[in-house]
Amino acid sequence: MAIRDYRGVLPTLGRGSYVDECALVIGRVALGDDASVWPYAVARGDVNRIAIGARTNIQDGSVLHVVHDGPYAPGGLALVIGEDVTVGHKVLLHAATIGARCLIGMGAIVLDGAEIADEVIVGAGSVVPPGKRLESRGLYIGNPARRVRALTERELEQILYSAHHYVALKEHYRGISA
Repeated sequence: MAIRDYRGVLPTLGRGSYVDECALVIGRVALGDDASVWPYAVARGDVNRIAIGARTNIQDGSVLHVVHDGPYAPGGLALVIGEDVTVGHKVLLHAATIGARCLIGMGAIVLDGAEIADEVIVGAGSVVPPGKRLESRGLYIGNPARRVRALTERELEQILYSAHHYVALKEHYRGISA
């Protein structure tokens, strides 16, 4: 696994978590139980913390970072991701808060101080601007992201299916199941 310390602080890995050998996790990053970080994803918790919830997957090529404590952001901004979240390929998450049971579509960008409530889908390629709040159970698309409709029960089920699928997939990669 590609785990590195920053100023003597190592990431913490929950029970059964998985970090691919081609991913990079640095510093104040905490992975919940059964969370996974896939090839070429980077979670850099150097100047603030990153929390990744249980059963959340960070897919290939995603970049996760934070904001330092300074004159323009007193105290800085952490990146907090809830449980059962799927972060699609090549997503950029920067110093935001993402609730539980969300799907962040491929290539989406979520910027400083954005807040995404539980059970939200952010469509592929969408941009969530700094400080924007996305309300629960909605599909948001575009640049800037806007709510286009409520999620269906099937979509809510698919979000959980995706999270659980990635738990099973990382177990295969860890050599624990066939």
